[in-house]
Amino acid sequence: MSGFVEKPEPIEVPGLVHLHTGKVRELYRNEAGDLVMVASDRTSAYDWVLPTEIPDKGRILTQLSLWWFDRLSDLVPHHVISTDVPVGAPADWEGRTLVCKSLAMVPVECVARGYLTGSGLAEYDESRTVCGLALPEGLVDGSELPGPIFTPATKAAVGDHDENVSYEEVARQVGAETAAQLRQATLAVYSRARDIARGRGIILADTKFEFGFDGDTLVIADEVLTPDSSRFWPADLWEPGRAQPSFDKQFVRDWLTSPESGWDRASEQPPPALPQHVVDATRAKYVEAYERLTGATWT
Repeated sequence: MSGFVEKPEPIEVPGLVHLHTGKVRELYRNEAGDLVMVASDRTSAYDWVLPTEIPDKGRILTQLSLWWFDRLSDLVPHHVISTDVPVGAPADWEGRTLVCKSLAMVPVECVARGYLTGSGLAEYDESRTVCGLALPEGLVDGSELPGPIFTPATKAAVGDHDENVSYEEVARQVGAETAAQLRQATLAVYSRARDIARGRGIILADTKFEFGFDGDTLVIADEVLTPDSSRFWPADLWEPGRAQPSFDKQFVRDWLTSPESGWDRASEQPPPALPQHVVDATRAKYVEAYERLTGATWT
């Protein structure tokens, strides 16, 4: 089993129609036909959306995405129209709301990898490939790849795993021209972001993007280059051959699989609430990622 431990009821706002409750975001449509995305403080792990929130997480994801959009707009346009909170919405929506263009979304998770870890490492250990792409012998967990690679995945529903697929399968699903556009944009954005992060002492190991079309124009959507969609590692602690410390919810994963939690991941029981020390440590990592990348103090 997986999914929401406690699925929230969407907030009703005059003039907005609720469309979807995601792992982190609530999605609405306004009277002009634009999408309104609201990032909550929910967190997920092991395909469960947990009952405990991480304070400020939704605002950090939103503000960091906006910072990145500004630095990528010459490579690919983004979907954000404004950050205005709709009239009648709760005050808590401030800083976590994006009014966005309604796009024809491409049903592919566009993943770029510059380092080997996670599901890529698991496939490499079996076949010396990632999404069908051959890689050199001798790589280990955390190894830098010879160059960034495009390793797409199918988009899964809440509670399900995304599934890695080959580039050829993407081309079959969305067409050769669109597949080529997705690969080019994904690798261009990753390369720009990798260099920016590297200049701030952070390794961008991998990341995933979502794209849609505004007419004939490919547009980047949802969140970009946040600790929820990317693996960020402190460069000064990078050591291939082991799991790397990261700026994300690793504290959550580690606690859930520890004896302290008492949770059996293989069981059908939902995970327990997080203790305060895990919440505090996880929030601190999100804040640190924001501050190190942007150079601004989180307030």
